[in-house]
Amino acid sequence: MYLKLSRVPAFLKWLYPQWYVWDKKTSKKTVYLTFDDGPVPEVTEFVLDTLSRKRKNPIPATFFCIGDNVRKHPEIFKRICQSGHSIGNHTQHHLNGWKTNTDAYIDNVRLAEEEISTYLPKTINTPTTPLFRPPYGKIKRKQARVLKKLGYTIIMYRVIAFDWDAHTSPEQCLDNVIKKAKNGDIIVFHDSVKAFKNMKYALPRAIAYFENADFTFGRLE
Repeated sequence: MYLKLSRVPAFLKWLYPQWYVWDKKTSKKTVYLTFDDGPVPEVTEFVLDTLSRKRKNPIPATFFCIGDNVRKHPEIFKRICQSGHSIGNHTQHHLNGWKTNTDAYIDNVRLAEEEISTYLPKTINTPTTPLFRPPYGKIKRKQARVLKKLGYTIIMYRVIAFDWDAHTSPEQCLDNVIKKAKNGDIIVFHDSVKAFKNMKYALPRAIAYFENADFTFGRLE
């Protein structure tokens, strides 16, 4: 058993360095949709279709991609990029930072960077994509300090859909988002096979809820 908190408490934010980003200050009613673990056939494509369906301006989002999935599914990754969404690094092999030594962890981030930079314009002395999210939300402070020096911004989240959790129903997944999200929150879904059933139900309904409540959607940069 583990404690499932669909909204990260404020005190947990205080335990981490201030340069971890959990939410964004904004005067507008804005939420930030993010997706971890792609690109994955059918799943990521469903997300992209949902974000663009029947809209003059597609809903912007941020995709934290696993480098090895970019390698295996380059056409889907290119579609993410061409749709105007932000891209983030999620390591090459979805590593748990708490269980990985720092050198190996940073090397894995660099591998993902190399994979991503194949399809995005290269930059000088900074990452191709400056956004990074640690898999499982688990990262050691030493690892985070190195990544910060390399030019990365570490993006966490304030609202967790728990779409990947087998004990969470599709309806609960939706409630986790719409009942917990507030202005400026970063929301995390997953475009993975494990999460697909719950995410497929919750995502379009969450979007409809936020639109009806006059929220806008932001992309992280």
